[in-house]
Amino acid sequence: MPKFLVQGSYTAEGTKGVLAEGGTGRREAVERVLGSCGGTLESMYFAFGDHDFYIVVDMPDDVSMAATAMAVQASGAVTSRAVRLLRPEDIDEAARKAVDFRAPGA
Repeated sequence: MPKFLVQGSYTAEGTKGVLAEGGTGRREAVERVLGSCGGTLESMYFAFGDHDFYIVVDMPDDVSMAATAMAVQASGAVTSRAVRLLRPEDIDEAARKAVDFRAPGA
């Protein structure tokens, strides 16, 4: 299953929800939304700094991740960015793939 790193931040309304539900309540909500599209939560951390949370998820495919992200962002309580993660074995396979490329101006 494809793996994604999701970086997100809560709006003021989203933060009010976290204060009401707590961190474990939000984790349960994340597990529920991911499960509705066939995904699972690998890890979830809250943080200080540019983003309020970082999660690693397994999703069946890119379309399921996009559907989940759109539904969550449409709530207006969260802004997020999903990054597709690659395993070291994926990079090994990519390094062996023949690519016909000519640099600009070459």
